[in-house]
Amino acid sequence: MLRTTGCVAHNGYPDSGCTPGAIDPRVTQANIASTICVEGYSERVRPPESVTEPIKYRQMAAYGLTGDRLRDYELDHLVALEIGGSPASVANLWPERHAGADGSYAKDRVENAAHRAVCDGSILLSAAQRSMARDWKALGARLGVGREPG
Repeated sequence: MLRTTGCVAHNGYPDSGCTPGAIDPRVTQANIASTICVEGYSERVRPPESVTEPIKYRQMAAYGLTGDRLRDYELDHLVALEIGGSPASVANLWPERHAGADGSYAKDRVENAAHRAVCDGSILLSAAQRSMARDWKALGARLGVGREPG
């Protein structure tokens, strides 16, 4: 069961008791050529703001960020949509600060590299998903994504 209060993010990672990550069971290694590796896939499965905005408010509260500006955070998918992360599962969504070496902009670069690696066959989908959920920074290092200072 996911915790919905007392969540604490650490150094660019969500609280695993609140945001462990979740995958979309509709995306498999066998169908990546017709799902995630098709241009525009993420946009097609991304939930509308009418779904994500209430989740963002709840997750901001769960992470103790109610006094912070919403625009300073992205409601991010821990396991990126680009590699078959669950689009609307609260287990896969958390408020990630935009700024900093460990912020959402840095994680976006890792997400893009992981997507390329899965689609070109240099990493299996399940390995990319597990790695993203466990330690997205280590996955980035493995994929050669440099980190920029905050």
